[in-house]
Amino acid sequence: MKYIDSRKKRTKNYHHQYNTLYLMLRKIVLGIALPILCTACYAPQRDCNAFKDGEFSFTVTVDGKEVANTFVRKGNLEVANFMGQTDSSSVRWINDCEYIVRKLHPKNRAEEQAVHMKILSTTDRSYTFEYNLVGESKKSRGTVVKTD
Repeated sequence: MKYIDSRKKRTKNYHHQYNTLYLMLRKIVLGIALPILCTACYAPQRDCNAFKDGEFSFTVTVDGKEVANTFVRKGNLEVANFMGQTDSSSVRWINDCEYIVRKLHPKNRAEEQAVHMKILSTTDRSYTFEYNLVGESKKSRGTVVKTD
């Protein structure tokens, strides 16, 4: 009898340990998988066509100071006002959310280089973008607000 009782006890103890381990693993998997599944379904809004034409503004930091910039984009032309200087650029759209900007009258070699712009997400009045000089891998980000 003792042999049978100890065997039942060991089997019962084994099932209890198995159930405890199963519950712990389930909590861990749900704790990791649930946030991943929730964020994987999120897709940022990208209504890029609403920002192809219009008046825009954005700020950049120059020598530790916030400087406001404005520009007007219509068709394949963009006219920018930066720190009191007005300059015009050509705009060539690659697709609905990416375009290349090239200054029409560059004053030096650095200004001759085109800039690749990619709209990452949009709201009703603004868009977040990523940009880099064409041919370079270093990218920066910014946010533009539509003012018209």
